[in-house]
Order: sequence, then C-alpha cells, then structure tokens
Amino acid sequence: MSTCATASRDLDEPIAGTAATARTWLLIEQPGPWGAKALTSSHLDPAVGRALESAAEGTGVRVALVRRPGRHADTHAPTRHQVYLAHTAPGNAWLRSGTVTSPEELRALDFAALGAGDHGGFGEPHGGAPLALVCTNGKRDRCCALLGRPLAAELDAAGEEGVWEVTHLGGHRFSPTLLVLPYGYAYGRVTPASVREILAAVRADRIVTEGCRGNSAWDRPGQAAELAVRRMLPESRAGALDVFDSLAVDGDEPRFEVTVAHEDGRRWTVGVAQRASAPPRPESCGGALGSPARMDVVAVHEVAAPSAALSPSR
Repeated sequence: MSTCATASRDLDEPIAGTAATARTWLLIEQPGPWGAKALTSSHLDPAVGRALESAAEGTGVRVALVRRPGRHADTHAPTRHQVYLAHTAPGNAWLRSGTVTSPEELRALDFAALGAGDHGGFGEPHGGAPLALVCTNGKRDRCCALLGRPLAAELDAAGEEGVWEVTHLGGHRFSPTLLVLPYGYAYGRVTPASVREILAAVRADRIVTEGCRGNSAWDRPGQAAELAVRRMLPESRAGALDVFDSLAVDGDEPRFEVTVAHEDGRRWTVGVAQRASAPPRPESCGGALGSPARMDVVAVHEVAAPSAALSPSR
C-alpha cells in the first residue's frame, strides 16, 4: 500500500527543518476519538477548543490534545484532565504539570506570558520522565494511525515512561513522528529503538540528532541551521546552542542567514536555502501531489572566537 510516508521515505526526503513551530506547548488530556481538527472535533467542548485556539494565536503557544496509548472507546471525559505546559527555549526550558476539572479553566491562562516563557505558577515542575508525544490522529492522516499508534502502544507496553498519543505534530509523511519535551526536539521515521535512545539522551540533558526534524522553538530555517552546527561540532548538550537573527536574503531562491550561538561565545552564520522537493509527492495521504519546501544548509561560517561572549536576543 502506497502512503505519503512510504513515498517520502522512498524518495529519501530530508527532514531537518520540518518541525512544527511553538515556543510553548499546552497539552490537554482528552480521551476518546479525535477528528481531523481535534480541538473542535472531539469530546472537548468545541467552544472551549475554539477559545483556546484563539487565545494561543500569535503568542508562540501551540495547543494539542493528548491521551494514553491503547484502545480508545467513545467514552465521556474524565473527572479530571491531566495538563502539561512546556517551554522549549534554550536557557529557559521547563515542563510543568497539573490537572483541571474542566479544560475551560485553561482559558484564564495568560497565553502571551506563556509564549514568552512565564508559566505564571501553573501546576508544579514535572519531576518525572520526559514526555514522548507520538502523533496518532488517523483522522488527520492515516499514516499517523497506521504507524504512530502501534509505536506508542509498543513503547507503553515495554514500560517506557512519559509516552502519550498527541493530536498533531505536522509532517504526516515523516510518520511515525515524535516530539520530546521539555526541550522541544521533533523526530521523524522513528522506531521503538530510536525512541528509547532519544529518551535516554534527554534524561542526560542531551540531544540525538539522527532523525531530528528540529527544535520547535525556532522557525524552520533556524531548525535546520542549529542541527547543522550541532552535527559539525559535534555538540549534543541540550542547551548549548541558541538561534537568532534568521534573516531573509534577496536572491534567485528563498535564502536565509541564520546566526547560531554557542554558550561559550562562539557563533556561526549559516546559509539556508528553501527549495521545492522534487519529484512531486503527496504531503498527506489522499492529497494531491505537491513539492513541499525543504531547508538545505548551503554554508556554515564561524564569525566569532570563544572569547567574544554573546547574549542572544529574544
């Protein structure tokens, strides 16, 4: 059976610079079935879902639903909903957890502050395992169900902590897809073995770059640039690199100059070209053939010595 995921894999489509963008994630437990747009098509009150979407717009916050792996009967909402808040910016990455009796309570959150990295005292610091979020929403794309749900179930059955199904991470054609919090790195075409390696690294405050789509804290040119510098050095420590000044450059094709800074003061200018993938392929199962954008790193230049300390701007 041909799917968007098999087509992408067969064409060896690069995945760096394809992660969803969000500096802060708001995750709400909602069991039961999910529709293609789960915030307004699930057992969550659609009026609440629309209000949360509206509140998050333009703030850097992304709202998603999560549920435990396994079979999902068409049941009503739990008496209490688990909620996670995670901020992914280097130097201020955090993960907090709490519960609410109704997701409507979350409308009182200050979304602008959340996007800027201020949790406002919500919940408590999450002291457990990092969160492993596997996209499983088959109503959005069948690859997420066919490939994501078995992965989440296998990890859960093996006793891997922190595994949740999530409604949408983007990039169906890279299924199964994974987001790990608090650091916000996304992955594609993962396997149970690769997820275990990724989570073991995160528990040691390190990042695996193999199969990595990028950090959701940055735009897509920034994601590709940061991964290129990580691999060049190499550098695996979670908070060692920061990204700023992702500037568009005039030319025959869309180009960006991205500054990547190391905590020791070094920095690099990374040239990233946005190009159309060829030949055409489906970006989602059942969709028309298209040429999704890819982020190609075309140059990396070091521009400062370690003694020239830099404080990245936000």
